[in-house]
Amino acid sequence: MNVKRWIARREPNWKQLDALLTQIEKRGLRSLQTSEIKQLASLYRSVSADLARARTHQAVVGHTLVHDLQMLTSRGYNQVYQGSRRQEWKAILDFYHWGFPAVVQQTWVYTAIATALLVGGGLIGWWFAWNDPVFMSLFVPNEMIRMVRDDRKLWMGSILGTEPVASSQIMINNILVSFRAIAGGMTLGIVTVLILFFNGLMIGTIATLVAQNNLAVPFWAFVFPHGALEIPAICLAGSAGLLIARGILLPGKFRRVDALKYYGLQAAQLVCGVVTLLVIAGTIEGFFSPNPAIPDLLKYITGMVLLMLLISYCSLKRSDQKTS
Repeated sequence: MNVKRWIARREPNWKQLDALLTQIEKRGLRSLQTSEIKQLASLYRSVSADLARARTHQAVVGHTLVHDLQMLTSRGYNQVYQGSRRQEWKAILDFYHWGFPAVVQQTWVYTAIATALLVGGGLIGWWFAWNDPVFMSLFVPNEMIRMVRDDRKLWMGSILGTEPVASSQIMINNILVSFRAIAGGMTLGIVTVLILFFNGLMIGTIATLVAQNNLAVPFWAFVFPHGALEIPAICLAGSAGLLIARGILLPGKFRRVDALKYYGLQAAQLVCGVVTLLVIAGTIEGFFSPNPAIPDLLKYITGMVLLMLLISYCSLKRSDQKTS
């Protein structure tokens, strides 16, 4: 191995990588252009290969050169790999900070339709259950009806003592319901509409049951804290399903496959937020909502505060958006 010739041939790459890394360390990764970022990755791989070769011929090239190349590749590793991880985390944080509220605002019409279906089902369930006891038995288990009517008790006490298990089961169940509503978009939205409507029917029917037996106050005290996040999350899941149906049924100016990609991307973005909301709601429902030591008034206040915070969050607008 001709050391001097090899060093003379490879040294320009080392200096170039060193210059790029110095620029990043002083001014950040954003100071590089796209072509320079690609060049950085290429130079890092090249210098890593040079380090391996220098180690093999360390007796010839000398310890100092091996040490210098090792330092250079370590700096390169930090920027190429750890820097990319930082960028990934920043992208995730940016999505939850700005991206999710933006897509909620862009798709508010579909969320409004999903909410109307849920609320409409609830009102119909309330009216029929109030006037027809047989209707109630179609949607509420007989054990629950007997517990409320005969024992004048609610069923939430079964959560106490099993909070971690109950919380995880609640999360899984709600996420499955939401995913069914989202996937229902592939049935031209029919399944999505039915899930929203029948969930509304069930809520309205149960609300009638507890109201008829003077248990509405503790029931809604239980529902408010987690329901402030859980019910909007289900409506957003319904919105995602309706978006997919829109891509299939009404592609508009797009080709159908392009419409599915466009609306499907919006639906996928909603899903990320929906899952997060349901995880938080499931935790609250397992540990906070059924806790008898927490006054009902505090539960109502907590639910209203969470709902207001969610509305404020979904209303966020990016203040530093550049206009072209």
